[in-house]
Amino acid sequence: MSEETELLREIRDLLLVVAEPEIAKRDEKCRVALRRIVGRSQHKAKAALLMDGSRSQIVIVKEAGIDRGLLSRFVKELREARLIGPDDKALKLVIRVPETFFDGAEEE
Repeated sequence: MSEETELLREIRDLLLVVAEPEIAKRDEKCRVALRRIVGRSQHKAKAALLMDGSRSQIVIVKEAGIDRGLLSRFVKELREARLIGPDDKALKLVIRVPETFFDGAEEE
């Protein structure tokens, strides 16, 4: 990765931290729906955070430690709530949430 690319990513990350309160206001309804669907499940929370468009369902199953069936039902709920994009091969949330978004979630 080039030095310029790394610098741009650092700038983006800093801007996201500064913009988080405004992003939270804009996405409030979607975030409430996401919290409702995830519930207290740490596996679902971890899976949701991994849905950045770079991973398939199989990879998310492995990285999140979630059961395939549970992930499939979770994806269906997210799709019905219009919280993920249409691509089944690379799952991506339509909103951005911070890594700490689900802190305090308990095991399902």
